[in-house]
Amino acid sequence: MNKKIKFGVIVFPGSNCDADCLWAIKDVLHQDAEFIWHESKNIENYDVIVLPGGFSYGDYLRSGAIARFAKVMEKINDFVNKKNKFVIGICNGFQILLEAGILPGAMLHNKNLKFICEYVNLVVENNDTPFTNKCEKGQVLKIPIAHGEGNYYCDDKTLNKLIKNDEIAFRYSTLKGEITEEANVNGSVYNIAGILNRKKNVLGMMPHPERAMIEELGSTDGKYIWESLINFIKKS
Repeated sequence: MNKKIKFGVIVFPGSNCDADCLWAIKDVLHQDAEFIWHESKNIENYDVIVLPGGFSYGDYLRSGAIARFAKVMEKINDFVNKKNKFVIGICNGFQILLEAGILPGAMLHNKNLKFICEYVNLVVENNDTPFTNKCEKGQVLKIPIAHGEGNYYCDDKTLNKLIKNDEIAFRYSTLKGEITEEANVNGSVYNIAGILNRKKNVLGMMPHPERAMIEELGSTDGKYIWESLINFIKKS
């Protein structure tokens, strides 16, 4: 049976990648998706919640610091604790998940203190997750970033837990998958580009997979992440 998967894309004041996510899900992947206004508390009927990139609430205070208090976020903790429910936070969405304490760590300004918008290479650290099962471990994905505060930070204790529990999804790398300082575009600890929660049903990542969906955009590698999730849900 072809299971119908329902995506909800949250719209915060200042979101600017919500439409990109909806386009990727509906027009490229042909899945059911709709916007969810930030004041809504009705999210239980969705299979996947997407927290998109942008500048929620103008990124005042810190990126994601105000959005984490939005009404819709009050239900996210309950949502992720249910069976077969998934959340992906992209760029500002990742920042919001960190501010909300759903994922560990924090975001600092990029090491060069400048906004960076370019394609980067990511090596897949763990392909045994709902978001990466169609990838090979060690596979390199070409996906763009666009952020000023993407320098992921956590203390040594948290980093060791992330490593031990296989909660690191992606790391910035060279085209050959080598982890180098030069490939670490924003200064993130351990070259981290994306992490998972312990249950592996929440992914936060700074690169934008919704911007790497068709050849005309320069890469289709973003499809690996969305198609992995669709594949996992249909099999579960």
